[in-house]
Amino acid sequence: MAFRPLHDRILVRRIEADEKTAGGIIIPDTAKEKPQEGEVIAVGSGARNEAGQLQPLDVKAGDHILFGKWSGTEIKLDGEDLIIMKESDVMGIIEQAAELKKAA
Repeated sequence: MAFRPLHDRILVRRIEADEKTAGGIIIPDTAKEKPQEGEVIAVGSGARNEAGQLQPLDVKAGDHILFGKWSGTEIKLDGEDLIIMKESDVMGIIEQAAELKKAA
């Protein structure tokens, strides 16, 4: 994929939620909510502050993040559903997922 977001935008792939509840009930597609968790695929170079200096982004490719339900713009790139959003739409980075990835 040859796509690089501009400025303070990031490209995110949703992480699908489990299809079963803890009790074993299978959730049909029509009742599922869109996941609010994703993996950062690509990041822009950063935004400029009032002084014109480039402020690098806090998130980087590979980070697992939590974002708002209606955040970003959904796109289809190379047949895959992705989201482009501003870094300000990100609520936080999920550290546990990053630690598990390092341990593996």
